[in-house]
Amino acid sequence: MGKKRQQIKIRDWKIGDVQVFRKWNSQHYKWMDFNGPYYKNMTKEEVEDYLSKIKDNIKNNSFSFPRDRMVIANIHSDEMIGLVSSYWESKETNWLCIGLCIYDEENWSKGIGFEALLFWCKYLFDNRPELVRLDMRTWSGHFGMMKLAEKLGFTLEARFRKARIVKGEYFDSIGYGILREEFDSDIQT
Repeated sequence: MGKKRQQIKIRDWKIGDVQVFRKWNSQHYKWMDFNGPYYKNMTKEEVEDYLSKIKDNIKNNSFSFPRDRMVIANIHSDEMIGLVSSYWESKETNWLCIGLCIYDEENWSKGIGFEALLFWCKYLFDNRPELVRLDMRTWSGHFGMMKLAEKLGFTLEARFRKARIVKGEYFDSIGYGILREEFDSDIQT
């Protein structure tokens, strides 16, 4: 069985992405029910402040290197469909966490998240030679993300019982990890 045809790319922000991001963060959408639903969503003011910084980065081509966030875009239309991100759990020990958000549920369960995180992991390992591992965090109600982590070769390393509250119900906080030597950028979808 051969590889699936490439559906997406990860790239820097473009000015057209500003309106897409604003749309998907302007009211409640289904993606918000899964992407850290125990945190507050950005206010309109926070969205505009964030986009102001993004516009400055676009204008001045001043994105950090290596990137800590990139756009997931359709390979054919170049339209923004989501984001990949990273943040330090512990910079002192080179412990980086990664994230993924795909806005439109029409793009879910099509291999796009797998492809995006595969590209993102490769990008981070290639451009951060100090990294020994990558982390992925989710919650026990997000079955798609747990399945995706395992498909990418991540190992379940932590389960914090009843650590997240979603719609008044307790869920476990889940942590996955992958070591550099375990990562295989040639795995197939």
